[in-house]
Amino acid sequence: MTDRDGSSNAAAAGSFALGGDLVVNRLGFGAMRLTGRSILGEPEDPEEARRVLRQAAELGVNLIDTADSYGPEVSERLISEALYPYPEDLVVATKGGYTRPGGRWVPDGRPEHLREACEGSLRRLRVDSIALYQLHTPDPRVPFEDSVWALALLRDAGKVRHVGLSNVGVRELEIALDIVPIASVQNRYNLTDRPSEAVLQTCEREGVGFVPWFPLAMGRLTRPGGPLDEIAARHDAAPSQIALAWLLAHSPIMLPIPGTSSVSHLEENVAAAALKLSDDEIATLDRI
Repeated sequence: MTDRDGSSNAAAAGSFALGGDLVVNRLGFGAMRLTGRSILGEPEDPEEARRVLRQAAELGVNLIDTADSYGPEVSERLISEALYPYPEDLVVATKGGYTRPGGRWVPDGRPEHLREACEGSLRRLRVDSIALYQLHTPDPRVPFEDSVWALALLRDAGKVRHVGLSNVGVRELEIALDIVPIASVQNRYNLTDRPSEAVLQTCEREGVGFVPWFPLAMGRLTRPGGPLDEIAARHDAAPSQIALAWLLAHSPIMLPIPGTSSVSHLEENVAAAALKLSDDEIATLDRI
């Protein structure tokens, strides 16, 4: 039976060493939803947002993912307000490479922008070096290699400990690996949306962590009597918990980062780390 009060913690899912030396529990937290609507501005209840972050750390979550474009700047600031000085084992990963003019998502992978974005994240997070700094998206107006080289130079300068990528394909990952060690790739991936399977497999071969964003999209799978519903009933669990448990079982390098602005939903998500699906259940979900 799933512990619905969240007292089972993120460590139940095991750990992964990002970049070979940053050991994190495999169930993390995505801080995008801690901002206002459309990922813009302040949250309706800033203290609740800070409470979610503090409770995540209490439950054993030691990988928190954010970006300078969330708010913009709001998510990073809330993290530092809630958790600074940070627990020794906490990894705060952030991203640069998107701007938000008029609320739109506009890529900006120019090296000069990425340097400025990194400096801003350092200030808001109140750190001297960012544990994991990710290129948020390739910019079609900028050679991909130029953007990656900018992050490599930030790493050389000590501003960044490890470099990650987001929203990339296999070829882009291979290009980046020729420039700088890559600790993680963050792509959209869930039970119903798996076009990044080849990227995941490449990450497995290279020892790169895979961070699925939007991990809880289930859509039609939540219909009563469907396979996800039946497996959830068998475990006395929510369908979302089964979706997270499947991600964790699907690959040992998988690092889901479900996000929420609610403490109760956070506890439900974290409790999913303790779920153990049978081989038959995993195979059933693999075939969906």
